[in-house]
Amino acid sequence: MSTNKLILFASLLFIGLGLSSCGEDENTIEEYPNWQVKNETYYKNLTDSVKHLIANGNKEWKFFKSWSKEDTLKSKLGDSICVHVLTAGTGSGCPLYNDSVRVHYLLRILPSTSYKDGAIIDRSYYGSYNLETSIPKTLLVSGLIDGFTTALMNMHIGDRWVVYMPYDLGYGSSTSNVPAYSTLIFDITLAAYYHAGSSVPVWSAKQTRWTE
Repeated sequence: MSTNKLILFASLLFIGLGLSSCGEDENTIEEYPNWQVKNETYYKNLTDSVKHLIANGNKEWKFFKSWSKEDTLKSKLGDSICVHVLTAGTGSGCPLYNDSVRVHYLLRILPSTSYKDGAIIDRSYYGSYNLETSIPKTLLVSGLIDGFTTALMNMHIGDRWVVYMPYDLGYGSSTSNVPAYSTLIFDITLAAYYHAGSSVPVWSAKQTRWTE
């Protein structure tokens, strides 16, 4: 790993783990203390570090403005996703908004009190990441959160990206199975995509193959 990457990830880990506070009741352990501030600070420091890397010629990091934001408007911090390219695919073209995709993915959030590596929120596979044994999940590009949709619309078949999404392009300030104000960290591999109106293969567990 390069010196730049080591400095980047060391600083982000320090920030991610260092922001904490005590609750009113000292006997109560908060799972997500200062969560909004922690996530906003993390994403701002991430973007600042990545801008520096890009300015110095690094090609492994990229920014993509949300598909839903007008290009003519001045960009804000929460308008773009930050991408670390792990593997560059060789496929041509990118999925469109109304297309279907087959993807491998894992979603986690920042470290919290009980989850030192960040809680895993969702995933398309179990066990270790292995393209030979994992079955990709079929998704509709338009049916996803803004950040996920934006990433897919810029990916090529074979791309594997770690995508950092500000909460503005994720689940926002609402609380469901994801804590409010969470920065989302997706590990995504695009396996295939299909234009609207075309036949989308379905995985047959009985035949252990994709069928039309």
